[in-house]
Amino acid sequence: MLRLIGRRATVTGRAGFSSMAAASSRGRLEGKVALITGGASGIGKATAREFIQEGATVILADVNHQSGLNSAQELGPKAQFIECDVADERQVADAVDFAVAEHGRLNIMYNNAGITGPMTAPEMAQLDLAQFDQVMSVNVRGTLAGIKHAARVMGPMGSGSILCTASICGLMGGLGSYPYTISKFTVAGIVKAAAGELGRTGVRVNCISPFVIPTPLVLEQFSKIYRGGGEEQILDIVSSLGEFKGAKCEAVDVAKAAVYLASDDAKFVTGHNMVVDGGFTTFKQLNLPMPELMH
Repeated sequence: MLRLIGRRATVTGRAGFSSMAAASSRGRLEGKVALITGGASGIGKATAREFIQEGATVILADVNHQSGLNSAQELGPKAQFIECDVADERQVADAVDFAVAEHGRLNIMYNNAGITGPMTAPEMAQLDLAQFDQVMSVNVRGTLAGIKHAARVMGPMGSGSILCTASICGLMGGLGSYPYTISKFTVAGIVKAAAGELGRTGVRVNCISPFVIPTPLVLEQFSKIYRGGGEEQILDIVSSLGEFKGAKCEAVDVAKAAVYLASDDAKFVTGHNMVVDGGFTTFKQLNLPMPELMH
């Protein structure tokens, strides 16, 4: 069913359209209402799927109208879509108000929308501050707007879980461009600052810092660096960047971390940055010569 409300487009899947409709009544998020920005694809969509499987009703908020409609239809009757550009605070406020108007509450707000900006950013002396402002308007201002308006409706309820997507680029320098790196360091700082205040109202605020994941956005960015490379080649490059043997970082890994932080399993966890990176930012190994080469 498709219902248009101004620029909003609410989609609920057909009954029986997806196995998601059969989510267990004993799921960890049963009865909860979640709003996910950047929910049309990648980490956002994977998280929506996990939330629904755990019993939640999910609203996908995304600037990509058609992709959002398609994702809501695919995810089934417990998914809805609203068009939202997080760089515009009014649209973020509208998305939060829509959740409350439709369902009477908002239990989970996942500020996941983000952009990378230029992958091959210049040196500091040549930094384009207009590009910097663009990245900050989405990754930082958009996240802050999401926290602000979620707090507006969760505070009076006395409970709620606010999540944000940070990055390993917000833990170590040199892993990303200046705009992206600075924005993700800032997101982690906002979470700690907000957790201090909102904890007094019963609202938890946490973030997740993932490793590089081959989402459509990341693959598109890498394709601009490795021009002429096929999709499989670029996928192999992205998948080979980690340090951990036997597993690769996937969107579902972040989604499962989000389920934990959003659920009552994490009822005493706030101000936390959950790093999902296979230990990449935990250690560095020295490339010492083999002993036999010393003789």
